[in-house]
Formats: sequence, structure tokens, C-alpha cells
Amino acid sequence: MKVAVLGAGTMGNGIAQVFAQHGHPVVLRDLDPAILERARGQIDRSLAKLAEKGKIGSGEREAALARIEATTDVAALANADLVVEAVVENLGVKTAVLQEADRLTRPAAILASNTSSISITKLGAATRRPDKVIGMHFMNPVPLMALVEVIRGQATSDETTRTVMELARSLGKTPVEVSDYPGFVANRVLMPMINEAIFAVYEGVAKPEAIDDVMKLGMNHPMGPLTLADFIGLDVCLAILQLLQEGLGDPKYRPCPLLKRMVDAGWLGRKTGQGFYKY
Repeated sequence: MKVAVLGAGTMGNGIAQVFAQHGHPVVLRDLDPAILERARGQIDRSLAKLAEKGKIGSGEREAALARIEATTDVAALANADLVVEAVVENLGVKTAVLQEADRLTRPAAILASNTSSISITKLGAATRRPDKVIGMHFMNPVPLMALVEVIRGQATSDETTRTVMELARSLGKTPVEVSDYPGFVANRVLMPMINEAIFAVYEGVAKPEAIDDVMKLGMNHPMGPLTLADFIGLDVCLAILQLLQEGLGDPKYRPCPLLKRMVDAGWLGRKTGQGFYKY
């Protein structure tokens, strides 16, 4: 199956790597040549680590890299059997990208979104093939995390869902089918926990380190909620909480004022060097 991945950021390059590792020719497309160059470097480093740990052979590393075509040319996705968009978490941007893919690809091609919270039904309705539009929400870091949330929109067909579930399994992932409601499962459960941890900081209940230690040592979480929020990006956390509040109409999803203030300050976590911790 020929795969096109749209967007070469952290998620996009990880998705491209996983497909290439499992024998699929991949077109990795981005508007910015510099981002594509960084993506190839990141994929190379990731494959090198897997080779060092003996999880793949050195020949597999070279073969996977050879299967990835990095390009700024949108026409390169014309022959794709599957398109996975991994662009910024914004409805307007994702809609425009999928509409472009809809125009350029064959009618039989499946259009998947790596969205973590945006409605698959809305994205599908903006195309001419809503039955072939589906969510494939990979977890970060993509090469290491087993879960793929497979989100079925209102019009997504049984055949599309079955194909994507089988494909995810062939990548060594564990697909979990969920319905198209705000936040799906992962973020509907995760974001209120992160938000409550931020409220605990806001109200002076405990310092960030203490809150993270409680969740790691007491609840056996591998990473505390505030460390995880910094890893995800505080702006992304805020956007998802606002989407949950708007989509479900429940005040329990109200973002903590401290989260809003930190985002206003440009303290977005790891990517800016400052969040609940300094990096």
C-alpha cells in the first residue's frame, strides 16, 4: 500500500517511519523544505536507536529510509492508497488539507486524520468521500507507542474501518475503535485529569513536582500529568479542553485560568523551554 503523510512535524515523521519500517512506500509531504530535512534527520536517528537496541537490523534501517520520499510537491500524493494528515490541530487547516487530498487522489483512496480531538464527521463531510474518511490517532512517540485510536465518523463505512484496523495491526500497533465524539476516548479521559492537576497547582494544593510524584508513585503512571502536559504542549491541552467544553456543553471541562495565563505568556512546555518545568 502506498502511503502519503501530510505534515512532517513530530507526529508526521513518526507515522512515516512506522509505515516505511513495515514495507510501505511513503511520500512525506510538507510545505517547508527545512521541516522535511529535520524530519529525515529525526527518522534516521530514531531508526539508528532501534538498530542499536537490536529491534531492527542495520539493513532494515537503510531499507526503511529508502522507502520515504520527502517532498514539497503536493502532486506526489496522487497515487496514494492511504493519506494520513498530521498537520496542525486546527479544523480549518485540516479541512483544507483533506479537501486537497480528496481532489488529487483516486476515489478509492482512504483519507485518514491523525487528529486528537477534531470531529471526523465534520472532516468527512467536507470531502466527496465521507465513507472513506476515518481517524487514525497515533500516540507520541509514534515508533514506540502501541495504541492507535481508530475513529469512525457518521458516514465512515464498515469496509474503511475494517481496512484501517487491519492495517494498524500490520504495523505492530493495537487499534481501538471509538465513536466520533469530542475528545474521543484518550483526550476525553486524559485532559480533565491534566486540567485537575493544573487546578491543584493554581489553588496551592501542591507544587508541580509533588503532584507528578503522587500520580507516578501512587497511580503507577509512567509520567506525571504536568510533565505530560508540557510534553503535549499547553496550547494543545487548552485547545482540546475548549473543544470538549464547547462540544459537550459541560462546565467540568472548563480550562483552568492558570493554563490560559501560561499559554498567553507563551509558556507552552517543552517546545518553548518553559511550562510547568524549565527545559
